[in-house]
Amino acid sequence: MAEKQNIEWKSSWKDDYLAWICGFANAQGGILLIGVDDEGKPVGLQNVRKLMEDLPNKIRDAMGVIVNINLHQQTGKDCIEIEVPPYPVAISCKGSYYYRSGSTNQKLSGPELESFILRRRGINWESSPMPQLKSEDIDDSVVSYFKEKASEKGRLDKDILTETKTHLIDKLYLKNNDYLTYAAALLFSAKPERWFLGAYIKVGFFESDADLIYQDEVHGSLLQQVDKALDLIYYKYLKAKISYKGIQRIERYPFPEAALREALLNAVVHKDYSVGIPIQISVYDDKLYIANVGRLPETWTLENLMSKHASRPFNPNIAHTFYLAGFIESWGRGIEKIYDACREDGVPEPEYTIHPGDIMIKFTAPEERVIRSRSVKVTEGVTERVTEGEKQVLVLLVEDPAYTHQAIADMLSVSRKTISSRIKSLKEKGIIKRIGSDTKGHWEMLE
Repeated sequence: MAEKQNIEWKSSWKDDYLAWICGFANAQGGILLIGVDDEGKPVGLQNVRKLMEDLPNKIRDAMGVIVNINLHQQTGKDCIEIEVPPYPVAISCKGSYYYRSGSTNQKLSGPELESFILRRRGINWESSPMPQLKSEDIDDSVVSYFKEKASEKGRLDKDILTETKTHLIDKLYLKNNDYLTYAAALLFSAKPERWFLGAYIKVGFFESDADLIYQDEVHGSLLQQVDKALDLIYYKYLKAKISYKGIQRIERYPFPEAALREALLNAVVHKDYSVGIPIQISVYDDKLYIANVGRLPETWTLENLMSKHASRPFNPNIAHTFYLAGFIESWGRGIEKIYDACREDGVPEPEYTIHPGDIMIKFTAPEERVIRSRSVKVTEGVTERVTEGEKQVLVLLVEDPAYTHQAIADMLSVSRKTISSRIKSLKEKGIIKRIGSDTKGHWEMLE
């Protein structure tokens, strides 16, 4: 029997292992094998009879649960198997709560513990009542935005356009008795970070893991954050590889927008908003990471994530509202859509890293689409013939041959007249030439 997520080997018994039993009980259950070393080799137990008598009482007194304890012999050596079933209620061990995640046993505390206990009571954190949230905190413009999206998709009746925001919130199950819920604040407040510090998206550009060049933050309703973040990424952070077929301009970004959109939607729907850390997007010339400090639903494992099996979202109320607005097609298909979009665009399939407290997806760009604009070098032969200012222009034209005089002037913080003079000089030196008209053409590098 191999050691894995629901199996743990221990060469001898220590009372500290009661916490591991608690972790199994709070997760998907599991087996603790005593008398087996870290390599899976039976080493036997000297006090096996006493342990068989003491362990049931120790476990019952520490956490009030009943487990199956069996004596086995492997290669002539005594081993004890403790079989722990999953429990539907929260189990504590001497007042502390533990949860088995992957091959580690996590002690729960703070917001994570609160969220866990609520889920065990059949209550999602997002559906908890929020007495301080009032109807006037629900932003009318966000409500209108949702109505338009839902109406376009046809997932709600047309009469929703005439509904008051109070009735709309009721229909979306965003009230708990007479109180608005946490999900209502996240979805329909213009400033959800007023109550939840990490309810926004942070984007940064890195030249290396240690060199952050610039960054931005995307705030506002969760319903609007994904589109805002995508616009920012594609207009500011990513560079399209430019080519021409005749006078037709062809742009190819390093990553397909459909894949990034699904990955961001997954991050929003599965984020644990009780933790005050934003979704973080790290952009490099040749790769992009989306890190979500939260976790997958308890029924998910790394294996079924990678095999793209469907599953229930961590925040079902938020996911349902996103579905009605047309942002997601159905629960559980996001991973499949990300993979399909990457394959169709000729981009490598993304890589997932799953930790107990965070989920990260990595996109890698094909080398032929990578523009290392910040390290573009002009050949020595050309360098000897151009001024430093002309070289700056060349670097930008390598990045995008369709840049206009004014665009280059803005990026270099000089006048348009200065750029016109530099480009004229480059043309006269036979280094560049113009293809097409002044308004629809582009520059071609001759050297």
